[in-house]
Amino acid sequence: MTSGTDAAPPRQLSLSSLLRPHRMALVLAGLAVLGETATDILEPWPVKIVVDSILQQKPLTPWIDHLVRRAFGPERMAVLHFALAAVLAIAVVGAVSAYAEKFLTTSVGQWVAHDLRLTIYHHVQRLSLAQYDETRTGDLVTRVTDDIDSIQDFITSALLGIVVNLLTLVGMIAVMFWINWRFTLIALSIAPVLFTIVYLYTRRIKAASRAVRKKQSELLSNVAEILTSIRVVQAFAREDYEERRFESTSLENVEAALRARSLKAKLTPIVEVVVAVGTCLVLGYGANLALSGAISAGTLIVFLMYLSKMYKPMRDLSKMTDTISKAAVGYERIQEVLDLERRIADRPGARRARRFNGLIEFDHVTFGYDPQRPVLTDVSFRVEPGRAAAFVGPSGAGKTTIASLIPRFYDPTDGSIRIDGRDIRDYTVKSLREQIGFVLQDTLLFRTSIWENIAYGRPNAKPREIIRAAKLANAAEFIEQMPNGYGTLVGERGVTLSGGQRQRIAIARAIVRNSPILILDEATANLDASSEQLVVDALNRLIQGRTCVTIAHHIGAIRHADTVFVLKEGRIVAHGLRDDILKDGNLDPAIYEPIPA
Repeated sequence: MTSGTDAAPPRQLSLSSLLRPHRMALVLAGLAVLGETATDILEPWPVKIVVDSILQQKPLTPWIDHLVRRAFGPERMAVLHFALAAVLAIAVVGAVSAYAEKFLTTSVGQWVAHDLRLTIYHHVQRLSLAQYDETRTGDLVTRVTDDIDSIQDFITSALLGIVVNLLTLVGMIAVMFWINWRFTLIALSIAPVLFTIVYLYTRRIKAASRAVRKKQSELLSNVAEILTSIRVVQAFAREDYEERRFESTSLENVEAALRARSLKAKLTPIVEVVVAVGTCLVLGYGANLALSGAISAGTLIVFLMYLSKMYKPMRDLSKMTDTISKAAVGYERIQEVLDLERRIADRPGARRARRFNGLIEFDHVTFGYDPQRPVLTDVSFRVEPGRAAAFVGPSGAGKTTIASLIPRFYDPTDGSIRIDGRDIRDYTVKSLREQIGFVLQDTLLFRTSIWENIAYGRPNAKPREIIRAAKLANAAEFIEQMPNGYGTLVGERGVTLSGGQRQRIAIARAIVRNSPILILDEATANLDASSEQLVVDALNRLIQGRTCVTIAHHIGAIRHADTVFVLKEGRIVAHGLRDDILKDGNLDPAIYEPIPA
């Protein structure tokens, strides 16, 4: 029987889906964009009016003349006053529009980044452990931070910026065609060359940005790995080696960044040279037209001002290639995370589990982290409700794998696992794991108070329940001696506590959780005699009335077991009462040591 796991379908990101919740802010930002575009197009016209109507004394366009007379009177200086007022009004509208557009796009960018972080964090929290076995932590951190920041930068500085530049470009070209279409065609002659260059460089910059982001992920993964293993590094005096390894990774990151920067640095001067060629063509042709009287001096000035403004959006669009490329790479890398299948997911029709009695059955279970190399082969056993079963055997025999299959950290390749007579895949994953408590050899505590660490498995636990659990776990005495008692802050991963203290807090956490099924994985390993006795006493209280699965290397560590299963190379080679296993002289001698006196 295969696992039959139904992975949750990956979520497809799209720009529209990210922006849809913020459409009202984007509509207002769009109106601000129209305001910016209008002011950019209107900005040169007051200058034209001053040059043509005041300096050259040409008549105004009738509708403008009517407007000037109504607003400023019939005097000749009224035209100047009108031009000055127009300059000020255009500036104010442009400033308000620019502020509104920037404020709204920044807000949308921040909220989109927030939504993306929640989406990815929600997804990675529910990936199976098998997926984490194949993924570097630093790479995931980079995708949750830097890649999302790239998309945020795109929304903030480029998304509506592209719209502004395109609208401005179209508006100015339309006005320029209206003024003189031949003149405009000469000005636009460089556009195909310019956009071809930008397109070709954009592809190369995107590839370079992808390489940079990959090297950044490797660098962060290296740092994360070393910082979480710093005790081992210092214990073996490998600081110099790790510094050299970090330096090598950092140099690779620098080289990739410099290659990307070289491409970006080349684009801007090339664009400037092409723009300069276009300016020379227009200026030469326009000067000839003005000298021949084909156009007025004011028209030439307007045209040249439009020309500089028309080339500015072209420059801006070329400069946005870096932001766009980073955002595109960030989008691809985020989508890769969302495309990772949740290999352990709820089946269609899975139901919430009721309170378990605790009957556990493995039925011909086979499993391997690599499907070609099974860790367990055809394993079958039964643990009755409220009884304690121990699994002993050498390292690599499959003991911890059995403990990992019960809460569905992984699913078997073949066979089935049942609790209370029902396949555990028929229950929702959350309701299954809510009824299983854990005390592991490598106890992980969080950087928060002891109180919160004990209540982690059941946050709504009452204060008296937490204090009672600490007493039952033999932890209350050392907790109450601390400066802040239960409010004492625990160092990251619990490093400020001894191994025995961490284990007793883990036991208190399991007591508060009050699960019908308990998994103990080498819970007393690597403890001194006094700490081990305190932990064993606490465990004896914890397992009362619960189905308990204990993992150990030797029989000496499992005094409480009702049934012992001996594993070797992924198979159960013997099972029975502890005393009967002790009398069996045909088993691996390693499982008998050390045996308590």
